[in-house]
Amino acid sequence: MKRRMLVVALMVAAVGGCAMLRPSRPRPPRGARPRTVRMEVTAYCPCGSCCGWTRNWWGRPVYAYGPQRGQRKQVGVTASGTRARPGTLAADTRRFPFGTIMEIPGYGYGRVEDRGGAIQGNRLDVYFRSHEEALQWGRQHLEVRVWLPDS
Repeated sequence: MKRRMLVVALMVAAVGGCAMLRPSRPRPPRGARPRTVRMEVTAYCPCGSCCGWTRNWWGRPVYAYGPQRGQRKQVGVTASGTRARPGTLAADTRRFPFGTIMEIPGYGYGRVEDRGGAIQGNRLDVYFRSHEEALQWGRQHLEVRVWLPDS
């Protein structure tokens, strides 16, 4: 009996674990009509130079500048509380609130889950896993399709 329970637990962990490793990118709601917005699209990654953090003398990540300078920072956690991953977008949340879905040419679909001090107006940051990928993306002016969340 214990052996059967162990096998079932391992199978559930394996299947659930694999499904959890690669969350799917968001898709727009069926039948909803997007609006097209011309945006300046830049890239970011979880590194300190992209996200404004450094390590203190204990080796812990802290904010490098601004009003929270020196305070602990959770690296890889967005302003909405989710973990950053491909498909995570940073936008001006006064204009594009959390949950807004966007289709960015050359990147794909993403959801607004983060914000940044320099991200204001029709500016957008798209998430990449590495700094090299973010640098390769550079700065682009693109026509982005936008689906605002239901209010």
